[in-house]
Amino acid sequence: MEEPRRSLSDGIYGEELERRIGEAAAEIAGRLTAIPGLESPRLAFVLGSGLGNVVELLDAGAQLRIPYGEIPHVPTAAVAGHAGELVAGHAAGIPTLILSGRAHPYEGWSHRQASLLLRACLSLGVDTVVLTNASGGINPEFDPGDVMLISDTINLSGDNPLLGPNLDRFGPRFLPMTDAFDARLRAGARAAAQRAGVTLREGVYLMLSGPSYETRAELRMLRTLGADAVGMSTVHELLVSRHHGARVLGFSLVTNKATPEMVGEVTHEEVLAMGPIGAGRLLAILRELLPELS
Repeated sequence: MEEPRRSLSDGIYGEELERRIGEAAAEIAGRLTAIPGLESPRLAFVLGSGLGNVVELLDAGAQLRIPYGEIPHVPTAAVAGHAGELVAGHAAGIPTLILSGRAHPYEGWSHRQASLLLRACLSLGVDTVVLTNASGGINPEFDPGDVMLISDTINLSGDNPLLGPNLDRFGPRFLPMTDAFDARLRAGARAAAQRAGVTLREGVYLMLSGPSYETRAELRMLRTLGADAVGMSTVHELLVSRHHGARVLGFSLVTNKATPEMVGEVTHEEVLAMGPIGAGRLLAILRELLPELS
């Protein structure tokens, strides 16, 4: 049988990928039995840079924290602003897993590796996923601190977690992505933002590989392509979530201007500094939205 092409040289695909997902899921499942009612999680959050306070959504009571390093085959999150732990508990009574921080593909992980933890959570029964990230605002009307509801995505990262032999028990070989974000959840998010008194932007998120930020010429190109925000994550997580058949909702926290006309250079410190402002707004929206995520 012909070997997969060189882009799969990490060796993690097909039966090997399925084995690793299964072992990660088994470790998580075993830990979840320590808290009654968490054996069958339904909701998962993936938290972007500076958004760790979303764990405040969990109800008072028993919680479980598992460092990524204690879960087999899961890459550790090494970037500032990412805690690198799975937090489990109930949110508005819903059994919930919070992936507090992510390992990014620009750290050297393939999309299959970077999405392995989320796939393990999905295989435990999670059927609703909320993805969050920090991004640069390409849309000139967006300001740092704005929260953008993701309406669609563009993948210019150069990778896809579904490359390689299809995992048939998870989803189809050819995955439709024309309406990847759940329309009902998006409508609920708009209503929740209105109740919370938070201005909610809406637009297209574009993923690049990073880790370098964009040149002015690239920013002009991305605006022409129809992107409203740009970042280095999320799209691979959207793909595996939809492959499993989960409903997906996405929010992007605009931390900096990313327009060709911007003055100065963007830094990661700037991204993290804007986190508390936008994170507070996102948290207010999510508190209103939680009952609709069950």
